[in-house]
Amino acid sequence: MSHHFDTPTAREDPRLNICDFYLFDGAPGTTVMAMTVNPTAAIDTAAPFRDEALYVFRFDTDGDTHEDVSFKVRFGDVGHTADGHAQTFELRLADGADAATGDGGRVVVSGTTGATVHGENGVRIFAGVVNDAFGGDAAAVTAFKDAYLAGTYNPEAFDNHVNFFAGRTVAAIVVEVPNALVGADAMVQAWATVSLHGHAPEQQVARWGLPLFTHLYLNDDDLRESFNRTAPSGDNAPFVAATIDTVTRYVTLAGTAPDPAAYARRVADLLGPMTLPYTIGTPASFDYTGVNGRALADNVMDNVLSVLTNSPLGTGIAPDPEKIRREFPYFTTPVTV
Repeated sequence: MSHHFDTPTAREDPRLNICDFYLFDGAPGTTVMAMTVNPTAAIDTAAPFRDEALYVFRFDTDGDTHEDVSFKVRFGDVGHTADGHAQTFELRLADGADAATGDGGRVVVSGTTGATVHGENGVRIFAGVVNDAFGGDAAAVTAFKDAYLAGTYNPEAFDNHVNFFAGRTVAAIVVEVPNALVGADAMVQAWATVSLHGHAPEQQVARWGLPLFTHLYLNDDDLRESFNRTAPSGDNAPFVAATIDTVTRYVTLAGTAPDPAAYARRVADLLGPMTLPYTIGTPASFDYTGVNGRALADNVMDNVLSVLTNSPLGTGIAPDPEKIRREFPYFTTPVTV
């Protein structure tokens, strides 16, 4: 497991690679959505986002697996600023038919990367390079998966407790909006996408709902690529089947359930449409008690590994609190040495 790269497309252009997706309560009466991309982004990267890409936060508010509200971010050219270089961007709010496809919607804020920008009705956005808040032992996950593919169970792979993500940076898009723009007190299913949207027809290349889903539950590049190009409203049968097969095999090797297949089906039901459930206006948590959004400090790697194996398995590495701020944009930013 390299730094979040899960498909050939992601490896070809890191700017199209979604690293993580977060959804949590922000300032009073607001919801925060955050997407990190481009694990090669550094403090001196002039254009961490692709100008032909459409970065979208999508919300299904009525449970039909179709987005009803979307927040779309489109980046432009690199220009000179007092601090160096920055990309221009626009954030659009779309509903109805515009929520599903294209770059339609009304502009609610525009600005340049590297600084917090305020828009109408209390909306604010930050886009730029930040310290990666994610924590986990990527080498251990790779060794654990390799053992699984070889037909053995190797929990000892997690004994080293080395945080692969320490000191790393990513590009982040952080949007904070009044709850009413998403659906006050509503239960939503959310996911993030990146699409190419230039001269050719729009082509989705990345989809992210549940953390580590493609890395741990889908064991084939072609299947992962297919998932990233599919909407929750599409044909998810291959991904459900892969989930059941993968969990059944892990639990059988671990010996942690009397009926591994039955446990695997319950996991597939728990994951549902592979989107992130969240009740707007409530504290977010992705932990042993269940999933309700995802906060920056949630130790999702250990929680996902525990569900995968039906055991208290984990890397023992939580997100670094020094990388997380209490105030917007919630990520810390790297400092030039």
